[in-house]
Amino acid sequence: MPQTSEDIHARVVAAVGADGRLPMPPVGEWDIFPWEVVDGELQPKVLAPPVEAEQPRHGEDGQDCSTCASDERVIWRNERWKVTRGEAPSGLPLMLWLHPIEHLDGDDLDENMAAEYGRLQVRLSRIMAGLTNIGRVHVCRWGDGGAHLHLWFIARPDRFPIILGSMAVEWDEMLPPGPEDVWRADWQEVARKLATHEGDATV
Repeated sequence: MPQTSEDIHARVVAAVGADGRLPMPPVGEWDIFPWEVVDGELQPKVLAPPVEAEQPRHGEDGQDCSTCASDERVIWRNERWKVTRGEAPSGLPLMLWLHPIEHLDGDDLDENMAAEYGRLQVRLSRIMAGLTNIGRVHVCRWGDGGAHLHLWFIARPDRFPIILGSMAVEWDEMLPPGPEDVWRADWQEVARKLATHEGDATV
């Protein structure tokens, strides 16, 4: 049975009480977190001068790329693309990732791959948005962590005015994880519906 927003709120209350606060996610400890507390106030960090060179990303030049190496979490694939899931449920209803099978970054896509990328992005977003109790699906690409192109599809719950926009990713880390059976049923449904267009569900 898909979880309603009331179910999600009840999970939070069960974890921290009606007036309790969820624990701070690890993002607050990251070097790239742009704020810090100064004299009791949250303020932007001082921008340090540029470094000599950027650190290489995970899987740069295809070396030790975990996206290339593992198909363990693939839920759908065709000849050129695959969709993967996380290892376990997280705070938001569902997060999935779209990757080319070949080790490519966004700038490496030829015209045909770019067109297919656009079609798959729309299809996957539309299918996830059609799941029960989903308010909206955010589609994001951050290229700083991994060199293998990966597009995030983040389904947020409906009717929570505080869980909007880019901050939905932070809420994903703070909210207690949802039930595994609901999470599993959701990504299996997405895989099956995506396979009605093309490719194969691997679940």
